[in-house]
Amino acid sequence: MATGIFYTTSTGNAGEIARAISEKLDGSEVFELNTDTVTEMANFDKVIIGVSTWGDGELNDDFEDIWDEFCNVDLSSKTIALFGLGDQEGYPDEFCSALGIVYEQVKNANVIGSTSTDGYEFDSSKAVVDGKFVGLVIDEDNQDDLTEDRISNWCEEIKSEIL
Repeated sequence: MATGIFYTTSTGNAGEIARAISEKLDGSEVFELNTDTVTEMANFDKVIIGVSTWGDGELNDDFEDIWDEFCNVDLSSKTIALFGLGDQEGYPDEFCSALGIVYEQVKNANVIGSTSTDGYEFDSSKAVVDGKFVGLVIDEDNQDDLTEDRISNWCEEIKSEIL
């Protein structure tokens, strides 16, 4: 079955990133995560999950609203890639930490697509495990000029495992 790309968004940025990833990964389907779509993840062998970080390293409200349902979906047999959005200048102590929160929930699956922390300036992040981000990290607030290349490079790296 095709790859499912699932995201939540408060400002629209995560949706734009999800669609940009989908354009690079032919055959993928994009879903905005809500109470109606969270169970759809179970229908895909390969899942990409996107989340933005809000406040002091928290899930955005939309992801928070479906968190209990998300935690009840068995993703352990899936191949999963993650992407997250954050603001490294405004929130350097919790940069993209929501990505780390989601990772903790899915880490027993086959999680792919970790990326280097090089090129980012932040103090701390729950999304860093073993010195790398647990997925693609995008900072549309401060480094939007790097977004297209970051998406292209990441998609090229995960393509063989996610399609």
